[in-house]
Amino acid sequence: MPGITRRGFTLSLAGALAARSQSSEDLAALSLAEAAARIRARTVTPTALTQACLARIDTYNPKLNCFITVTRDEALAQARELEAEQRGGKLRGPLHGIPIALKDNIDTAGIRTTAASAVFDDRVPDADAEVVLKLKAAGAVLIGKTNLHEFAMGGTSATSYFGPVRNPWALDRNPGGSSGGSAAAVAADLCYGALGTDTGGSIRTPASFCGVVGLKPTYGLVSIRGIIPLSVSLDHCGPLVRTVEDAALVLTALAGYDKLDIASVEHAREDYSATMKQPVSGFRLGIPRAPFFDLLDADVAKAVEEAIGVLAKMTKGARDVSLPAIRDINLGGESFAYHEELYAHASGRYQIPTRRALQNGGNLKAADYIRGRWKLELLRRTIDDAFADFDLVVLPTRRRTPRKIDAAIKREESDKPRNPELENTGQFNVYGIPAISVPCGFDSVGLPVGLMIAGPRFSEGCVLALAAAYERATSWHTRKPPLQPGTPVPPLAITDEDKG
Repeated sequence: MPGITRRGFTLSLAGALAARSQSSEDLAALSLAEAAARIRARTVTPTALTQACLARIDTYNPKLNCFITVTRDEALAQARELEAEQRGGKLRGPLHGIPIALKDNIDTAGIRTTAASAVFDDRVPDADAEVVLKLKAAGAVLIGKTNLHEFAMGGTSATSYFGPVRNPWALDRNPGGSSGGSAAAVAADLCYGALGTDTGGSIRTPASFCGVVGLKPTYGLVSIRGIIPLSVSLDHCGPLVRTVEDAALVLTALAGYDKLDIASVEHAREDYSATMKQPVSGFRLGIPRAPFFDLLDADVAKAVEEAIGVLAKMTKGARDVSLPAIRDINLGGESFAYHEELYAHASGRYQIPTRRALQNGGNLKAADYIRGRWKLELLRRTIDDAFADFDLVVLPTRRRTPRKIDAAIKREESDKPRNPELENTGQFNVYGIPAISVPCGFDSVGLPVGLMIAGPRFSEGCVLALAAAYERATSWHTRKPPLQPGTPVPPLAITDEDKG
């Protein structure tokens, strides 16, 4: 057998037999860390993991619409190369051979990157985003590009040129946004993790709505170069995964200074899988009730209060605190700056809600933008001072559970503005501090509720440690959506014809 040693053949055969003894469903349901452990033990191969995910995509993507592009051939070719490395005893790290999806506003060389817009329907970048290069270097298998709210300009993933994404927990509900496709894919076991972007909550909102873990790191810790921007001053990139440990593994691969990224900051390299294992008994928790606990759904309030009770017992306790208010920081001109030329030539190819948002951003005065930037910089320089008497804050990720897609489309197509008072996530983008959403319960109709934990700049290790401690003490993260091959897809009341 040329090209393979007897030992390599034995290991390959053992892996194939072990994988064959498990169904694709069983393999796809593993956490990223569990799949990585099996790769290390050589009881499963990158090809088997990839095929398991592709089989799930074939079955469930027609129901969820969470992928825009499935890179089947490229992923299988990658998996075979990584399998050869596995046989040779060379593993690049915990992500070796693990299928991961990418939000479709993250550039991939030679693979269409659309931002869910007709404007970029045929756009094929000639270079990978920095985060894609890092994932490839770490050995991840890139399995496809996920659907999103057009140009990341919304929180439902209902406004997309490729149609709305559906929530795996209830197909008539929105999955949150703008990284809705990434969260839905992870929740439905179509990949072991996915990258999302977060400008006002676009990782944490879909994590909450889809019952998965979503981490927004400190601003600048993960490069955003090669990602189609929404607002460069607020944009973050991070993982959507099934467990806190998975988030730590992906963040360790992604973090690092990028001198060609104007948002990137220098920070000593950390192994977040190690720092998340620190004890939490000495942590002092702050509960910022005003305004983050106002107008909560009753089921959300109940789940979050119970979660705070669990966390208070494993730490030094929790007390009510306040966080700095954010006022007069309008950076909408950053979106318009990116889109100005595109919009001038192709305004009709944008979805109506996106068009409206860009028109508003184009009216911002330069002086107002500059004053907003000054306030942003000062707030970020001083935000750590707010944590002098407590270490981390705990609050609801979202004040409501997901509403129906029809309602989201109707609202977004109308002139009715969204209510910023119901937003809990965007303030942490302004602060630029790490924040994670973890599952903490369900509402009365079985929709997930998320708990957000945040800390000072570069406190990812502490944030992950508390989230992991909560995860160990509860079982919310182990629940799976009631999605089956025969689950019917409810029709939308609002169709493309209705929208004109």
